[in-house]
Amino acid sequence: MIYNNKNIFKCSLTSAAIEVLNTPDPDEKVKLSFLISQNWDNGSLLKIDNVIPPAYPARPSYPQLIDPKKVARRRINTAVPGRVALLHALAHIELNAIDLAWDIIARFSSQELPIQFFTDWIKVAADEAKHFSILSNRLYEFDKKYGDLEAHDGLWDSAWATRHDLAARLAIVPLVLEARGLDVTPKMMTKLRNAGDIESADILEIIYNDEIQHVKTGKVWFDFICASRGVLPEKTWQNYVSEFFKGNLKPPFNKIARDSAGIPVSWYNSKINS
Repeated sequence: MIYNNKNIFKCSLTSAAIEVLNTPDPDEKVKLSFLISQNWDNGSLLKIDNVIPPAYPARPSYPQLIDPKKVARRRINTAVPGRVALLHALAHIELNAIDLAWDIIARFSSQELPIQFFTDWIKVAADEAKHFSILSNRLYEFDKKYGDLEAHDGLWDSAWATRHDLAARLAIVPLVLEARGLDVTPKMMTKLRNAGDIESADILEIIYNDEIQHVKTGKVWFDFICASRGVLPEKTWQNYVSEFFKGNLKPPFNKIARDSAGIPVSWYNSKINS
């Protein structure tokens, strides 16, 4: 289905990306993300302008954003509240991920990048919109909705810290934060299945498989930027992690998933932050 209820597509891809970033309603962000992706795929939205994205994406009034250290721990067990807290936290991550994908398109549009760069990140944005949608629907099945619990804004803090440098953004968001998701998600799926929540585990499996490809996309374009600058990807990535990532890269690492995403063991097995 092609949505036709917006006039933003008379403009450009990057203007459409700004529209998503300036849309506070999560469901509308999802619809617009699907709409942009469909129009890009059918060739009706190809123009790319230089734009200035907002410093911070528009968000709904809820959830209340608090210090990450004050967010309640999410325990996956047979009790429903623990599983709801997990699903809500993941939905919050996916909402951020929608904005992150559109931000990378808009924020770095002034650089000379192949069309495939935009195609790839539009695909990521549409996937993240799908993830938010299925997590939100699962919350409704527990008589909850996105916004009912508190959340934090650590993911966007990383995006803002790397706003000046596309390579830094790629190094931290897909190649550290999303790669960490590959490490922890299989264990979450196992715990959910052990708790009898097969439906939620299946949702996480969908997200997990998509995220391997997202991390791979980040790696491909990080390598591309490094090649264009004449620098070595591994050392450059490690330098960015030391500068912009708060904390240490902690094992266990999901080598199988990271291998599938193209991240060599040598990149993350050294004590970068020590």
